[in-house]
Amino acid sequence: MSDDLVMPPGDGQISSELPGLSNGVNGTDGANGGAGGNGVHTGLIRPVSIDQEMRNSYLDYAMSVIVARALPDARDGLKPVHRRILYAMHDMGLSPSSSYKKSARIVGEVLGKYHPHSDTAVYDAMARMAQDFSLRYCLVDGQGNFGSVDGDSPAAMRYTEARLARIADAMIQDIEMDTVDWKNNFDDSLQEPEVLPAMLPNLLVNGTNGIAVGMATNIPPHNLNEIANAVVYVIDNWERREEVLLEELTTFVKGPDFPTGGIILGAEGITQAFATGRGKIIVRAKTLIEEMRNDRFRIVVTEIPYQVNKSQLIERIAELARAGRLEQISDLRDESDRTGMRIVIELKKGAAPKKVRNQLFKHTALQTSFGVNTVALVDGEPVTLGLRRSLIVYIDHRFEVLRRRSEFQLAKARERAHILEGLRIALQHLDEVIRTIRQSESAEAARTALMERFGLSQVQAQAILDMQLRRLAALERQKIEDEYQ
Repeated sequence: MSDDLVMPPGDGQISSELPGLSNGVNGTDGANGGAGGNGVHTGLIRPVSIDQEMRNSYLDYAMSVIVARALPDARDGLKPVHRRILYAMHDMGLSPSSSYKKSARIVGEVLGKYHPHSDTAVYDAMARMAQDFSLRYCLVDGQGNFGSVDGDSPAAMRYTEARLARIADAMIQDIEMDTVDWKNNFDDSLQEPEVLPAMLPNLLVNGTNGIAVGMATNIPPHNLNEIANAVVYVIDNWERREEVLLEELTTFVKGPDFPTGGIILGAEGITQAFATGRGKIIVRAKTLIEEMRNDRFRIVVTEIPYQVNKSQLIERIAELARAGRLEQISDLRDESDRTGMRIVIELKKGAAPKKVRNQLFKHTALQTSFGVNTVALVDGEPVTLGLRRSLIVYIDHRFEVLRRRSEFQLAKARERAHILEGLRIALQHLDEVIRTIRQSESAEAARTALMERFGLSQVQAQAILDMQLRRLAALERQKIEDEYQ
């Protein structure tokens, strides 16, 4: 530590004294308030409490991770990176009916305009939205190798292509109608949406997971039909929305609906998760026992628990068989193809298939637990949400979107009606309007004369001046009247 950096023991303060600056300015004598320096402190160096500085800095960092990176917004169920990807693709015109564009181009658009982080983070997030084994309803329509349930990584972004999936239209629909608030991007050069209009109840339908500072979220996906029916029920009972019982909602929402299938054991974990936002759900693979020749059996796995790596699962079974812990297994192979998953476990003669299956459930990832932790941002703060609260937050957001859309459409209709009123006045006094325009020296003079003569606004007078001659035909005049009505 240098001589001019002094830390008095025990007080947690860092202070500094530089020659010529401690008593005045520019090295002048500091007597009597610093003659020549007028007693002015330069503000270059100030005492700081290490303890307080660390607290403030870490809190700022933690809140940044919580709000701007790791947790989804309860309204659209998206983290900032996913929201930016979807909006950037929409802004690029990558609709479900458009042609595919290189993933590298999309990633560059997101990085350059909205997301000042790693290109790997953006591409991984986009690839996950294209994986039908990760999302229940994919938001990105990918073309190329976007990874597999075996844990294979997506191909490099220069090899894959993407566009918005059809269901993603429901996330972005009406965004141009002032339905959501906007904020500046990282360099204040563009605007980005704070949240998407989200006709799709994405938080519950697709779920998400993330690790923030001091908290985490792990939300399972659900069936769209079930969630939509629950949304309708809450809207129909909006007056008593805070009193809607969990039993009423579970008549519609039976439980999570994982994209990789599987069987959920028991309803206790589901009920606890729906009620409190936290719970443990036991998920078991879907298996069949098929009889072979010579009194032998095989176990066929057609669905595995969510987020289980199929390749690692097969390796684990083979490892246990080689170690003698599953000695009744004679053969193991993966027959999965584009039609579906099929893991075949052949047993030795005389083996009890149900007993072996139970051993597989106990010792491998054919049975796993999914820890539900429904933490999402509500008004910018992390909140643990039960099923009812999640639905209410989503419906409140949709009410706000529809109200703002209606106000936007009403304002546009009033603006158009105002112009049409001016055109109707012009058509009613057509000869006089033409004469006024012909007698004017310039367009500005003509506009002023029309405003004074017929009591028009500047917008109406300009619309009359811009009106094409074909609008004077009888049918065109009727179209103006019909539109106004």
